[in-house]
Amino acid sequence: MKNYKAYCLDIDGTVYRGTDPIPEAIEFIEALQENGIEPFFVTNNASMTQKQLADKLAHFGVKAEEPRIISSAIAAAKYVKRWYPGQTVYMIGSAGLEQSLLQEGVELVTENADVVLMGIDRDINYDKLAKACLEIRNGAAFLSTNGDLAFPSEKGLIPGNGAYTALVAASTGIEPVFIGKPEIHMLETIMLDYGFDKSEMVMIGDNYDTDIQVGINFGIDTIHVNTGVTSMEDVLKKSVQPTYVLENLSMYKV
Repeated sequence: MKNYKAYCLDIDGTVYRGTDPIPEAIEFIEALQENGIEPFFVTNNASMTQKQLADKLAHFGVKAEEPRIISSAIAAAKYVKRWYPGQTVYMIGSAGLEQSLLQEGVELVTENADVVLMGIDRDINYDKLAKACLEIRNGAAFLSTNGDLAFPSEKGLIPGNGAYTALVAASTGIEPVFIGKPEIHMLETIMLDYGFDKSEMVMIGDNYDTDIQVGINFGIDTIHVNTGVTSMEDVLKKSVQPTYVLENLSMYKV
């Protein structure tokens, strides 16, 4: 198997499932670091800050450099700053998304917003969803950090941000612009910021529709691991296959 300079790993379902680590992934990351390679962590999780994600990874024994943790919240904040400069945002989301927006100087409002941005919110309720719908009907642009309908937990698959985004889209008749995987924004950021060539990069993940598709869309190699959302059986039925299909990362020798 080919070696790379930039190993881009999904987190949920690839490194851990909820509160349970995936031992083969932890050992794989340790092997990379022993060989002088610091991986990137590319996650659609918009609920946590880089520090919070680094702390969670540390809990599982993974030492992650904060700048190498790229979340859909960070990518979304940069997208708003670039394409909607000086405009206001009504946000549904958690600390990770809020902090990312504030770091980029984006003004957050509760009404008369120019943009509605949805991220995962474990305190979601009817009033928040209704407000998002009303703002979009009043002309606000509609963005969403990611379209994940479900994500792995220690108890099984639970609703993701995409499920709530779909509700708002169905109610308003307006489809959002998605920022996270399988869109290419996060991988493009890594390539440009660190000066990699696409041939030097690989995307590793458990979800074919997000992790593998983003690699395919961006034009880099991909590794699917059978530890999360998409089963190996289902992946092998896809018309476009990952570069590698592995039961787990113990099968990849650094």
